[in-house]
Amino acid sequence: MSNQFKDNNLIHIATIGKTVGIKGDMKFHIKCDFPEQFKNNSSFLINKKDKITLSEVNLDRDIIKISGVNSVEDAKKYTNVKLFTTYEDTKANCHLDDGQFFWFDIEGCKVFEDEKLLGTVKEVERISITDYLNIKTNPILVEKGFAKSFLIPYQEPFILDTNIDKKIIIVSGAVDLLEAS
Repeated sequence: MSNQFKDNNLIHIATIGKTVGIKGDMKFHIKCDFPEQFKNNSSFLINKKDKITLSEVNLDRDIIKISGVNSVEDAKKYTNVKLFTTYEDTKANCHLDDGQFFWFDIEGCKVFEDEKLLGTVKEVERISITDYLNIKTNPILVEKGFAKSFLIPYQEPFILDTNIDKKIIIVSGAVDLLEAS
């Protein structure tokens, strides 16, 4: 999973930092869990229609070089530029292990415990090393005095099953978390 900014089907996956050296190399800040998609000659959107190509990528040093950029002056134009990809490209270029899901697939899932709808996943948040589902509580439960939102750790023993096709997550112990919220 990954903490990714979404904008009309675009996912923020990295930000270009300051220049390094005299030949246009730049610092590179990855904002996703899939560094394997950043390789020499890979292209990314920098807005809804413009792309750049990374001619060189050094993940060990977090440094990139943009195709056609060979000076510090040219490189400075790209400082703080965000790199985006699409959902489709993410699914094509990133490998998930069994039981792993993209955050954008988990968002919008209905959360049930003992066949009772607790709410809907608003977003996934990473706090320290743990991923949490930020749940927008079912309005019926809010009317009964429960919090408007609450967090569930996305790990055992709380998560029993995630079905992306049906957009359903089955949980255990989440009612206790909601009551404590």
